Amino acid sequence: MHDPALFKWRHFEADLILCAVRWYLRYALSDRDVEELLPERGVWINHTTVFRWVQHYAPELDKRCRPHLNSTNDSYGVDETYIKIKKQWHYLYRSVDSQGQTLDFMLSPTRDADAAERFFRQVLQASHTLTPRVITVDENAA
Repeated sequence: MHDPALFKWRHFEADLILCAVRWYLRYALSDRDVEELLPERGVWINHTTVFRWVQHYAPELDKRCRPHLNSTNDSYGVDETYIKIKKQWHYLYRSVDSQGQTLDFMLSPTRDADAAERFFRQVLQASHTLTPRVITVDENAA
């Protein structure tokens, strides 16, 4: 992850940036919580800087970490529920294997066959998943 081009023109060192992004993503911390933790490392920054770092580096971390995830077993469970985000309802699709390990999730504004098909393609094309032997779903027609 210490690609010099990835951290070019950044004011802070790569280790500090990665530490802040990792804290934000790994633990249930807000960007303001990370802002409060960084002075322990001798760095005073604004929470918007943490937010920008997460927006910039989280996709790259995801791309580099996905191939190293533990492979799953061949029995999947898929469910969807709806949650309210900024006063709008969205559908959360989530798949887990029989050991309870989350395979993937997807937010969608619609609950239809197209959204379910997109989600299944996303799960089945992931590098850390096996071809499922059985997929357990609820009674959703989609």
